[in-house]
Amino acid sequence: MDAGSGDGVKRGSAVDVRGLVAEWPVGSAAVVVVTPAGVVEALNDTVVHPWASVTKLVAALTFLDAVGEGELDLDEPAGPAGSTVRHLLAHTSGLPFEADGPGAAVGARRLYSNVGFDVLAALLTSRTGESFGEAARTRILEPLEMTGSSIDGSAAKDGRGPAADLAILAGEMLQPRILDPETVRLGSTLAFPGLAGILPGFGRQSPNDWGLGFEIRDHKLPHWTGTRNSPATFGHFGQSGSFLWVDPVASVACVSLSDRAFGPWAAQAWPVLSDAVLEAYGS
Repeated sequence: MDAGSGDGVKRGSAVDVRGLVAEWPVGSAAVVVVTPAGVVEALNDTVVHPWASVTKLVAALTFLDAVGEGELDLDEPAGPAGSTVRHLLAHTSGLPFEADGPGAAVGARRLYSNVGFDVLAALLTSRTGESFGEAARTRILEPLEMTGSSIDGSAAKDGRGPAADLAILAGEMLQPRILDPETVRLGSTLAFPGLAGILPGFGRQSPNDWGLGFEIRDHKLPHWTGTRNSPATFGHFGQSGSFLWVDPVASVACVSLSDRAFGPWAAQAWPVLSDAVLEAYGS
């Protein structure tokens, strides 16, 4: 891969990030590792990449901020009959992955849905009069000084920005300083326990644990995080070749973006990187 210019892994680092990423079949990739002390590894972290479904982390925080402000209620009706804001955030509303896909009964299983996040975005816009992109900017991106990032389009998948910005987000979710800790707690706390479902790219998982917008690692196997990641690990990955995970037990977080879509290469490479990060920096 092309290592890029200007950014690089910190000299004397405990993880050979550059060496690991050099084995990936990509043209460009970025990796950042964060601990409570700050960024400890950074490779190509200023290059802008699409986030795909990692966007849902910012979206969920935006919706949960609106809940905290009283503009939305987790238990108000939203989506199909019987569904609530809580169901939509936790992928249990029964809405399909995309608009023309098959659905399910509300609460019957974990049916991962881009549609559900767009329904929430439309609901928030109807309450506040601002576009979702503007809401995300004023509530999350600007307060965290994620100045190189934006969401122009779907709340489910149209975010883009550099890994340096997502590292700020990861650090904030690891140890909230600006966001309300309750917002992060809600996002990362298991909702509707025991439901099975398909984890895109990894097949059926039972249970398929999810918080309110954040995927929860639990004991899923196979998985895109490492074997060393604690069950409490939360985050998201995206089909653009992107991921962000936070391990609150190990007190470390990791972000990666790339220019190649998710596929078998990522399912093999990401856990190796994650385990190396946890071996070096996990508490």
